[in-house]
Amino acid sequence: MESRPFLQQALAEVEAWERDQNDLWFWEKLGRLPFVWLDKITPNFVREKLGTAVDEMAAFLETGGTYLVQDKAIYSKFRPRLEGLGAEMPQAEDVAGAPLVLMDEIARNLTESRAAFATVQGATTGIGGIFTLAIDIPLLLGTSLKILQEMALCYGYRPEEKRERLFVVKCLQFASSDIVGKKAILAELSRFDEPAAQKDVIAQLQGWREVVVTYTENFGWKKLFQMVPIAGILFGAYLNRSTVQDVAEAGRMLYRKRRILERLRAQQGAAD
Repeated sequence: MESRPFLQQALAEVEAWERDQNDLWFWEKLGRLPFVWLDKITPNFVREKLGTAVDEMAAFLETGGTYLVQDKAIYSKFRPRLEGLGAEMPQAEDVAGAPLVLMDEIARNLTESRAAFATVQGATTGIGGIFTLAIDIPLLLGTSLKILQEMALCYGYRPEEKRERLFVVKCLQFASSDIVGKKAILAELSRFDEPAAQKDVIAQLQGWREVVVTYTENFGWKKLFQMVPIAGILFGAYLNRSTVQDVAEAGRMLYRKRRILERLRAQQGAAD
């Protein structure tokens, strides 16, 4: 188990990252344009795809749907590095007790791999502009959900549990929210594992549609840049890569914070 000073330093790093989220990049600032105007220029089939994304997210929250990832693929990455396992596959409790530096390393490697995949995916679907955009939307949503689940597994959390899938969706919302939204989500997630906050989970699950609509609104306008044939290759590659990187970073830092806080609470409990 890491020392308390080490965990406090790691927590300070996450909090510094949270403070850095208070500025918006050009793309996000452009995204603050009135959605009424954006709705008028958004093709019907794009709106239909975004509507389908809401339905698919509902299925994900309820059962995991087609987006639920298998834990063995992630756990196997820990096997060579965890002592005492031999040839045995690590279990959830083994990963949850792994050193934080090992969790960080595997999470970063996965982020780089998924971002590279998203770049190729965006460039490929950008070739046909508006004609291939309908293919790209569900692919990018699926990639985003899967990388967040992989971040959860890296830090010892289990997305097959409904409550954990809510945390995944909250991370997705955080990655595409404005400053006010990010602050509200951070405040909410900082209490996610506190006993006093457990009763709020049901209410949060009931409000999932608002979370998804916020995400799809911010997500949909970006894809409009991909509607120009050939030029869509560059826009698609850049937007998909940056989207997956942002989502993965949000998930990595927020799950990292949860694990750090849990270990600090465990140490405090042992000391008491």
